[in-house]
Amino acid sequence: MKKIAIIGAGLAGLTIANTLKDLVDITIFEKSRGVSGRMSTRYADPYYFDHGAQYFTAKSDEFKAFLQPMIDNSIVREWQASFAEISNREIINNRTWGSNYNHYVGSPRMNAIAQYLAKDLNVQLNTEVSSVTKSNKLWSIYDRDKNSLGVYDWVVFAVPSDQLKELLPQDIYFYEHISSIKMNSCFSLMLGYSKDIDLGFDSALVHDEIISWISLNSSKPERPTASCILVHSSNHWADKHIDDNREKILEIIFDRTKNILDTNLDDPDYKTLHAWRYANIQKQNTQGFFIEEKQTIAACGDWCIKGRVESAFTSGFRLANQIKTII
Repeated sequence: MKKIAIIGAGLAGLTIANTLKDLVDITIFEKSRGVSGRMSTRYADPYYFDHGAQYFTAKSDEFKAFLQPMIDNSIVREWQASFAEISNREIINNRTWGSNYNHYVGSPRMNAIAQYLAKDLNVQLNTEVSSVTKSNKLWSIYDRDKNSLGVYDWVVFAVPSDQLKELLPQDIYFYEHISSIKMNSCFSLMLGYSKDIDLGFDSALVHDEIISWISLNSSKPERPTASCILVHSSNHWADKHIDDNREKILEIIFDRTKNILDTNLDDPDYKTLHAWRYANIQKQNTQGFFIEEKQTIAACGDWCIKGRVESAFTSGFRLANQIKTII
């Protein structure tokens, strides 16, 4: 049985692994302490926040079929949020999600999806891959301390394009294309309150230079917690300030949020900031993945299509089916 190494345990990498797990021997390497990538959850008892992807939709039949077992097991649930659009501190539009198509979240946390998908897989956490080399038709993988992580027939990268540039051998034909791709940044502000907070909505798209999204994370299904507010910055503003002092950024976003909302948000019991250096990307004109069949190396991720949850699935699913035709 052929051996495949997958670098990255976000949705794209886990999709590949679940699609191919009965055909090949798979090892997933993840540098973080848990699976999920940007479908992550931040714990700060009694608060927790889905501080990456906020929700997702399902348009393709393939993605709907992929989700169905998780819907049946209540790992994925519909979020019938009271949704608003805000401009110049005014709500310019509001509606309840669910009237046209479903908006989904992981339950009881967004990272429950990745945990469900990873439960029967060989995932090596806290393992950062630093280099890959090929010899005698096999790929050798090494960690930061130059320790061997094994030898594989295939290596598949399911990491953001900017990180991939540091790992991908430069003689691979799609290296130049990857090097031209730039992902956008985002800041996540997390606010926890012991008191009930009423924002007047559950989720909001904000038309503002600094803020792009505000939601009451505790309004999502199966979140019986204290009030948890999640704020995302705009990608454009984050790109300009991604290397600025984090405490300064936190206060700027917090003050802007208070200015936009007609709600008392002073004195939160929990307040922190997370920086997503690789958070989003505009629509890309690719087949949804990169592969060099003779070299048995490939790459995928939402950044191959568009910065959406379904794009991560689609990229991984298409790549896995292409590898099926080869192995």
